[in-house]
Amino acid sequence: QLQASGGGLVQPGGSLRLPCAASGSLFSPSVMGWYRQAPGKSRELVASITSGGITNYADSVKGRFVISRDNAKNSLFLQMNSLKPEDTSVYYCNALNGMIISRWGWGQGTLVTVSS
Repeated sequence: QLQASGGGLVQPGGSLRLPCAASGSLFSPSVMGWYRQAPGKSRELVASITSGGITNYADSVKGRFVISRDNAKNSLFLQMNSLKPEDTSVYYCNALNGMIISRWGWGQGTLVTVSS
């Protein structure tokens, strides 16, 4: 199972750090990602990280967001800097592998609201 947390209300230009706790043995070997879904839009992948730490970012967050993980603690993180109103979304952590996503489900996610 997955539990994302750390969301909240932040002003434009501010920062937030989202942690995600995972349980079980699937986390450590899996490519993991942070996804987000804004109201009325489809869920999108914003950042991913391999088990060995290779990262990839959507163009919309490149240079502002940093994904990291601690395999020993089954934990995933998303450091979000220079936040913009368009970053307002519910953020979810999950694997990129569809079979693993099916096993874990999506959970509730954590809401990030960027507004003055």
